[in-house]
Amino acid sequence: MDGSDPHPPQPRAGDVPLGVLDLVPVTAGASIAATLRNSVDLARLADRLGYRRYWVTEHHLSPSTAGLSATLLTALIAEATTHLRVGSGSLQLGHRTALSVAEEWGLLDALHPSRLDLGLGRAGWHPPAATPDTRSNDTADGQPPDRQAPADATEPTEPPAPYPRLRSSDLFALHRLLLPRNPLNGADYLDQVLDVLTLFDGTYRAGRLAVDAVPGHRPDIQIWILGRTAGESAEVAGQLGLPYATNYHASPSTTADSVAAYRKAFRPSATLAQPYVIVTADVVVGRDDESARLAAVGHDLWSLANRIGQPAPFPSPEDAAAHQWSPQDRELVADLGRSRLVGTAPDVAAGLRAIQERYLADELLVVTTTFDEADRRRSYELLAAQWRAQPTG
Repeated sequence: MDGSDPHPPQPRAGDVPLGVLDLVPVTAGASIAATLRNSVDLARLADRLGYRRYWVTEHHLSPSTAGLSATLLTALIAEATTHLRVGSGSLQLGHRTALSVAEEWGLLDALHPSRLDLGLGRAGWHPPAATPDTRSNDTADGQPPDRQAPADATEPTEPPAPYPRLRSSDLFALHRLLLPRNPLNGADYLDQVLDVLTLFDGTYRAGRLAVDAVPGHRPDIQIWILGRTAGESAEVAGQLGLPYATNYHASPSTTADSVAAYRKAFRPSATLAQPYVIVTADVVVGRDDESARLAAVGHDLWSLANRIGQPAPFPSPEDAAAHQWSPQDRELVADLGRSRLVGTAPDVAAGLRAIQERYLADELLVVTTTFDEADRRRSYELLAAQWRAQPTG
């Protein structure tokens, strides 16, 4: 479809595959159409470079991203690529029904069999009368800051919580108003995930009635649970014996507890005999330290805007440099700066290996967001070459 090598080299160090998590970022002055084309083109590049997975995030009512529908983006990217596993990181399950998810993703699988990863998140899953906790928003979301850490970043400290400006923002109110939990969903998150699973495997029953979500087709889709904390998502993934992905790039201080909770809750299933974990990591790779640092400029401001409920396009380097910071705002995004990997390919690869070893991750998904799209593409190219050059175990 894109003229790529039918067997691209796999970027893997010590048998740990790398994948891509795309936040589908809108940069200042860019259109939604240009942003979507950038993501499709980046997926084609990742396909040629041999990355294993390409996941897209989903955000609503946010000018900082064009990721309005993980399902539609997955369809676009699957059609444009050949080898990648493509999917959602994550699909916000709370305001959807299990049937709508099974139908839409079953149709995609009919065209792209055995290539789809359906990552499910709890975002939007709360009873209408409850107050949602932004600290437990289980989408693979979040934007990193400018205060870069060395490539061997240590375990960060907890960020200020619960982001009171976010919880009191107009954006937060709109999410509650326009994206509430669908009243047709089950009593809890576990029930809804089970509904999705049984609709896919053909065992769902509505009373005495069997349900065939995609008539004549049995989807072959990998189901993932995405989480951020040692909460319900980690427990559900473990109880159902599903693979689990946790977003170190957005909530580094909770990753250890999140992975531990998943492993503790894990029960062998027809899907997995033992736990299987993906950890996301935020990186920017340059030809030298200075070019990497310059490429990453703007993350602080972008992160801050999202954490206070005032999302905006990724700023230009000039706008980022001109911003006047308060100590409180700096502290609000400092945890992300301490966990990001910014530098040369050998240094960033070493940092990724340290993250993998710390959490015993089976795979890593890397997030790279820059103002200049050429910098983003170059970062993935340099990292893939370095990862392939590492000795395998």
